[in-house]
Amino acid sequence: MKKLSLFAFLALACVCTHLRAQKKTATAPAYPAKIARPKLVVGLVVDQMRWDYLYRYYSRYGKGGFKRLINEGFSAENTYIPYTPTYTACGHTCIYTGSVPAIHGIIGNDWTDAQTLKRVYCAGDTSVHTVGSAESPEGQMSPRNMLSNTITDELRLATNFKGKVIGISLKDRGSILPAGHTANAAYWYDGKSGNWITSTYYMKQLPMWLEDYNKMKLANKFYAKNWEPLYPIATYTNSTTDEKAYEGRNSTFPHMLTQFVNRNYDAIRGTPYGNTITLDLAKLALLSEDLGTDDVTDFLAVSCSSTDYIGHQYGPNSIEAEDAYLRLDKDIEEFFNYLDKQVGKGQYLFFITADHGAAHAPGFMAENKLPAGVISDSEIAKNLNATLEDRFRLKKAVRAAQNNQILFDRKVIADAKADYKEVRDAAMDFLRRQEGVTDVVDLKNISGSTLTDVQKKMITNGYNARRSGDLYYILNPGWFNGSRTGTTHGNWNPYDSHIPLVFMGWHVKPGKTNKNHYMTDIAATLAAMLRIQMPNGNVGEPITELTHQY
Repeated sequence: MKKLSLFAFLALACVCTHLRAQKKTATAPAYPAKIARPKLVVGLVVDQMRWDYLYRYYSRYGKGGFKRLINEGFSAENTYIPYTPTYTACGHTCIYTGSVPAIHGIIGNDWTDAQTLKRVYCAGDTSVHTVGSAESPEGQMSPRNMLSNTITDELRLATNFKGKVIGISLKDRGSILPAGHTANAAYWYDGKSGNWITSTYYMKQLPMWLEDYNKMKLANKFYAKNWEPLYPIATYTNSTTDEKAYEGRNSTFPHMLTQFVNRNYDAIRGTPYGNTITLDLAKLALLSEDLGTDDVTDFLAVSCSSTDYIGHQYGPNSIEAEDAYLRLDKDIEEFFNYLDKQVGKGQYLFFITADHGAAHAPGFMAENKLPAGVISDSEIAKNLNATLEDRFRLKKAVRAAQNNQILFDRKVIADAKADYKEVRDAAMDFLRRQEGVTDVVDLKNISGSTLTDVQKKMITNGYNARRSGDLYYILNPGWFNGSRTGTTHGNWNPYDSHIPLVFMGWHVKPGKTNKNHYMTDIAATLAAMLRIQMPNGNVGEPITELTHQY
């Protein structure tokens, strides 16, 4: 009896084990063979695009451009630049490094280096040569001044350099800095020859497809059209009337361009057609380089610069600015249609953002009883030098005034046996007395200032100990360094620092967040979505409202 019970027990145990094994096999997860990634990532930076442009012209946009982005994409509505000065080179670098000038070293479009006292252009590199236009020096460019790497570099590393990365922009800095150190190519526009060029940093000769494209001199095709408003001019009710004195010269439609045929290829930058040829080249590069055609993710980094040139000349409230965005909307729609066809809808990850915004033109502000004004860095340097010479007998103690910073020539001060602290304090007192200046900060002692936390953080993030100046002067809201016609940017204020950020496509569900995010979060978010390492200077965080969706 006991033997029978033992036999029955063992049989039952075998049956139970078999059933458990069957159940386990039936419910075991089917693990993917590899990590899922999109075929292609496309980053589009619209130079000088204020956040409110997403909505200011919304009723006039077509269904397939900005409206598609807003309604199909995920928008981080309160995205800010976390440093100052808010300039083009800093912005493009921050977007792709997830870092700030204090770390990545691109502290302006150009600067006077605090160590060498030499003028530096952000992408300048005399060790390389132009490729694509034999007579032009515009190709002596590379990313070597950028101290950290980029999300595009990290993609190259993650794919063992199989994933291709290409940067395209009218501006060299808008192409080179996003593409990173390891890019397959970066192309930018040479206004003297009308060619798209690169440098020997990337290659010795342009690819045949680009050489053939350059021969067409397509700028002439657009010049022949002139620049007429896209719609009847009376319908541009979101803007001021045409012919405003504060918009500068040639501010009246139509803008005649036929005079530039075969004579001035650079003029296309200041028209909406500059964005058109940029996105057209992006399409050609995508097709010619087989981007997004296999199972290894590629990256196309594009920057549309004409919005910046137009904004600088005419200001944000001009008909020219409105027309530029209505035309860009159509260009983006065509670009999306091309991506859908060539790569596949839902197979690419797209994001759009801006490198900075812009202030309203001072004349427009005055016309509407709003405070604003203009200062001149060169005048500040001239008058400050005169003040210091009168008090301390110093000859040109101020080496540079740029990017809202004062850089002293320490050798001049030391040779005159002047006390640096006294010179510094005198300079700070002088600057605080200038119209339009709110306050002045000793960049070696930002934490000791009485600024707001937001201003302290932004100035700290923008200060690079080896490259930046000695003092930073903060301007009143609405004030900037520049001309009384048109506008510019560079300050901490929301009109310069509040930027659009919308993701669309691969694994992105429609939605938005009003939580504060920062330009530095873009690279971190891309790293999380692609499951690759963040760039090596990254200080941002993933936008979890987006990344938790998949």
